[in-house]
Amino acid sequence: MFQGNLVSITAQQVLVMFLLILVGYLAVRFHILDAGARRSFSSLLVNIVVPAMIVNSYMTAFDPEILANLVRTALVSLGVLVAGLAVALAFTCRMRHPDRPLIRFAITFSNAAYMGFPLIEALFGAEGLLYASIFNTFFNILIWTAGMAILDPKASQGNPLLELAKKPALLAVAVGLALYLGQIPVPALIAQPISLLGAMNTPLSMLITGAIIATSDLRAVIRSGRLWLILVLRMAVIPAVSFLLCMATGTGGMVGAVVILLEACPCAAITSVFAVQFRYDEQLGAGAVVASTLLSIFTLPLCALLVQMMG
Repeated sequence: MFQGNLVSITAQQVLVMFLLILVGYLAVRFHILDAGARRSFSSLLVNIVVPAMIVNSYMTAFDPEILANLVRTALVSLGVLVAGLAVALAFTCRMRHPDRPLIRFAITFSNAAYMGFPLIEALFGAEGLLYASIFNTFFNILIWTAGMAILDPKASQGNPLLELAKKPALLAVAVGLALYLGQIPVPALIAQPISLLGAMNTPLSMLITGAIIATSDLRAVIRSGRLWLILVLRMAVIPAVSFLLCMATGTGGMVGAVVILLEACPCAAITSVFAVQFRYDEQLGAGAVVASTLLSIFTLPLCALLVQMMG
């Protein structure tokens, strides 16, 4: 089932991300990039680059022979994502710290698109990416609804449908689904700019993270119990819950492997971006991304071994 060695693929992806973080760090340290630019970069990422990446992920051929697996992927993806949110809410319900929203977000949302998609492509090829796109649909809906409600409670006020319609990423999901389900051809003149903008996703997120680190005292963050709570829940508890859920529903094979591995990825890179945008603890957001990414060198191969045992 696996098309490559997960250990080496994971190590390579993690190294690439750390090198990009290093570039952002050095750019600020050597005054090539102003530290305040991270807010402008964050706005660019959220409003243009992420929507482009989402639309681009749906511009692929539809295969009716795997429709049943697509439906199963949709149901299991929704199940594990909601379970992850439930874990985050349950373990922080008594917390009264002002950064609780950021902590809940970091626990709930994985780095599925930035780190997970390259892994899935290397391991399972085009079919795996199709299942990953289905997971990504529910991931994006959840991150731009429940995720935004967690980070910005004011966003839930007023007309909920109107507020959702203002989210560029959710509009991108709607456009992407229309393109995919309708198999609407997109001219190369339009498809190529969308693809190029979407490809900026990972490097721009990592540059922002590096810029935050350059102006942060991460040693203080590492000593924080809040960071370790995030790491234990994000990197151990939620993957275990996802594995048990797939076992309980009899979801094995490629579908189960894709869903579990995507949910077992480190904290979403956009966590540090939202820490800037919504003015939470930027050091905690960057620390969660960097520390969980480093831990994924060990945790993702372990998840892969469990997936192989599950069959």
